[in-house]
Amino acid sequence: MLADALSLFRLIAAFPLAWAMWGPGREAAILAAFLITLAILSDLADGRIARWLGTESARGRLLDHGADFATVSGALFAASLRGALPLLLPILICVAFLQYVVDSGVVRRERQLRMSRLGKWNGILYFFPVCGDILARLGLGFLAGPVRWLAWILIATTALSLADRLRSYLRTVRDLPGAGRRDRSRR
Repeated sequence: MLADALSLFRLIAAFPLAWAMWGPGREAAILAAFLITLAILSDLADGRIARWLGTESARGRLLDHGADFATVSGALFAASLRGALPLLLPILICVAFLQYVVDSGVVRRERQLRMSRLGKWNGILYFFPVCGDILARLGLGFLAGPVRWLAWILIATTALSLADRLRSYLRTVRDLPGAGRRDRSRR
């Protein structure tokens, strides 16, 4: 319950974070820095708390991933609208999250899909362009170029992760009982 509350907080805080990422001025950047710090701390804590209290659940994992998705994609969309980052990154993150949700629902009990290492690292690294953009807005302007390059690298690795997960999904669905077999008696 406590872990889910932290994830829910992060989900709700994603909206003011996106506004602060989009907004001009130092005050908006300071608010964004505060909110992303709270989001990262709550993300680090919620899984540990759930394991410690023995309250881990599929619903909690989906809430955690959904909160991460809302936090990162909202912040990156806002930064993209300001022209700081390429719009393609948050779009691909949306596709990756949709793929995750579909995969979770279709094969939830038959066989658990593995999360690729690349996908896991992408999920962690998506926070870096957000933080880098905030730092660039707070006076470390030299970070703007490297943050943009990191965003393009994440675009490439997200595309690779999407392709890997699609391949894994298709293989899993093909191997499900009854999949791909046609009833030949109707001929």
